Amino acid sequence: MTLADAAMLAPAADSALTIRVAGVEATLRPSGALWLAQAQMLVVADLHLEKGSSYAARGQLLPPYDTLETLDRLEREVAALSPRSVVFLGDTLHDAQAQSRLAATDKARLHALSERLRLIWIRGNHDPDGAGTLGGETMEVMEAAGLVLRHDPSPAPVSGEVAGHLHPCLRLHGAAGSLRRRCFASDGQRLILPAFGAYAGGLNLLDSAFTSLFATPPTGYALGRRVTAVKPQRLRPDRA
Repeated sequence: MTLADAAMLAPAADSALTIRVAGVEATLRPSGALWLAQAQMLVVADLHLEKGSSYAARGQLLPPYDTLETLDRLEREVAALSPRSVVFLGDTLHDAQAQSRLAATDKARLHALSERLRLIWIRGNHDPDGAGTLGGETMEVMEAAGLVLRHDPSPAPVSGEVAGHLHPCLRLHGAAGSLRRRCFASDGQRLILPAFGAYAGGLNLLDSAFTSLFATPPTGYALGRRVTAVKPQRLRPDRA
């Protein structure tokens, strides 16, 4: 790993990074959340709450703290930014039974958020019922600050769309090794958010699933102690 690669993880005075998506100011947070200052809106994608308990039910034991850790980070973002609304960009719950497996304390935390500010649940492929009884309102797609917010990206290049679903990650190679990080992905016209969930996996930005989505090769915005732009030519696949 080179010094330039290592610098990705160094602290910065302003750890977030503001870019423009179809002309709209969008602030990328190190947590993986998106801040739309114009609308005072916090956007997070793919929390996959209760993924750990889903795996446990199938005999794959993971520490059962993913929902707790994910909600902790969400509440820290809300405390830091004081948004008027929070948009869950789909796959907030890992499966149709996740709501029933949520601890009473975690349900109470979500209800408390819905009483303080507007919660919007965009339907995802893992949670087609949206909010259920957890507080807030459910939508298929919404518009905010001149952008269209949805779960699954449209299949061809578009302008002004913000989506999740694909859990983008990037890999860098250096002399001392490699570095893999969740990332935002944008060509300046559309933006795909990283998964916010503690146990959510990631898909390399060079995967064919991203090929048709951008008019030009996207920049990856790597998460660390700060958000760092990584040009397309620096991206590397996970396998040779």
